[in-house]
Amino acid sequence: MKIVILAAGIGSRLGNPFPKPLTPLNNGKTIMGMQVDNLASKFNIDDINVVVGFKKDLIMERFPNLLYIYNPFFDCTNTSKSLLKALKKSRNTSVLWLNGDVVFDGDLLTLLEGHIDSENSFVAVNTSKVADEEVKYTLKNGYIDELSKNVKNGLGEAVGINFIAQKDIDSFIARLEECDDNDYFERGLEMAIAKDGIKISALDISKFDCMEVDFRDDLENANKMFKK
Repeated sequence: MKIVILAAGIGSRLGNPFPKPLTPLNNGKTIMGMQVDNLASKFNIDDINVVVGFKKDLIMERFPNLLYIYNPFFDCTNTSKSLLKALKKSRNTSVLWLNGDVVFDGDLLTLLEGHIDSENSFVAVNTSKVADEEVKYTLKNGYIDELSKNVKNGLGEAVGINFIAQKDIDSFIARLEECDDNDYFERGLEMAIAKDGIKISALDISKFDCMEVDFRDDLENANKMFKK
């Protein structure tokens, strides 16, 4: 399995002059530093690939032992195209990927391992809240049907941690290629579900602390959540 961290974006909503994944937390780590520590405790650090763009050298210098994929169009494309670049290099394996602004309890990975070992594609979700500005989902026959920020009557929020099984990866790559430049990768998943019938589970991780940091309020909440 390969692991992909999407860290190419400018992250303008947080207002940093540096890449959002390098945002310092009160626990002494950066967002990406916490991600890498958690991932390395369960998986091989050599399997981590980071898609970079905005001020890429800052990330590469901070984490020199990781592998990097450059999206030169980071300022005019969205996560669908960054992820596409990474998946094209991992066609023969399954991929766990996460947004570069997600802070999470490392114990969450223990829950994911069973589903990864079973080669079941999933989107990790939080069912305890459904905010309007977040990516939401609905289910059909027990699997994800809709997945976007525009979903009505969503059952929960996608938290930015996802897994695509090797059997589904070619379909997902094809649909990401069809996405518009400004589409999020969730659009590619929706199309693969609708057109190719791939099955994506909604994996409930609500019992673990996990959140995406988009705004200053999110950062304050993350610091309260992860104090150590």
